[in-house]
Amino acid sequence: MDYQSEFRILTDNLTNPTLLFFVLGIIATFIKSDLEIPAASSKFISLYLLFSIGFKGGQELQHSGLHAEVIYMLLFGMLISFLIPVYSFFILKRKLNAQDAGAVAACYGSVSAVTFIAAVSFVEAMGLTFGGHMVAVMALMESPAIIAGVILMRKFDERKQQKLKYSSILQHAFTNGSVLLITGSLLIGLIADSKQAEGIKPFTTDIFKGFLAIFLLEMGMVASRRFAAFKKYGWFVTLFAICIPVINGCVVALLSKWVTPEYGNRFIFAVLAASASYIAVPAAMRLVAPKADPGLYIPMSLGVTFPFNITIGMPLYFFIVHHT
Repeated sequence: MDYQSEFRILTDNLTNPTLLFFVLGIIATFIKSDLEIPAASSKFISLYLLFSIGFKGGQELQHSGLHAEVIYMLLFGMLISFLIPVYSFFILKRKLNAQDAGAVAACYGSVSAVTFIAAVSFVEAMGLTFGGHMVAVMALMESPAIIAGVILMRKFDERKQQKLKYSSILQHAFTNGSVLLITGSLLIGLIADSKQAEGIKPFTTDIFKGFLAIFLLEMGMVASRRFAAFKKYGWFVTLFAICIPVINGCVVALLSKWVTPEYGNRFIFAVLAASASYIAVPAAMRLVAPKADPGLYIPMSLGVTFPFNITIGMPLYFFIVHHT
């Protein structure tokens, strides 16, 4: 693939309908429009996207099988999910208290299911394929980051904290609704008969991008509102929310070639490393770090990192993967 083709891919991504709907959501908030997605509809679409990507991933995993390369990829995903919060914590600790630093670090070590869904759409648009086991990789990358964040909080927080049970932390991480649905859908897709699964293919595949566009429309509105909420924290957290994901994504885009040769898998690894959780981790932080400010870590991940990744980050990681 020559540089002219690469440039065309990068520019074409900016005119992707799903991305443009995200931009429309930002514009709607900026001009104070009364445009609104009903809460019940938004929740249904979220559940649908998680169900669809999980089920399709299970079917793909059924066809590919669980071999040594898949196991290495699962371990690689869990490793980077644990390591990213560690170095992120010490960067954040320079300006934030231990609880806030730990909560933010956990968000950036974990993953965003919505960013993953956008990455899958990007891969398909590029005509590439990816292994169904990448859905399992994503699901397994939630918990190590939460555990790492909590350990760092407890070790470095000067204030005495109430003793937390790690069993409760793990239970909350694995029973979180988004994690449970995508993991359960993956398992159902894995054991379901392929011929029977064809019967719901129009629902899991044909309408996927339409629902994704509507969902990103709402995400644009939510991200725009929450970005303004944390301006009081200054440029440090904004730069962190851009620079650290770029570093994570670029490094993993390079390192992933030692785990898998497939471009699609490597690209999704990079996107997972660069993404930040704004659903599963914040839900866990309410339990384990109630004094951490959600007005900090949710806007960072949703208001800054998420839009950056789907506009600039993904084309960048794709470029690196294709040239290494």
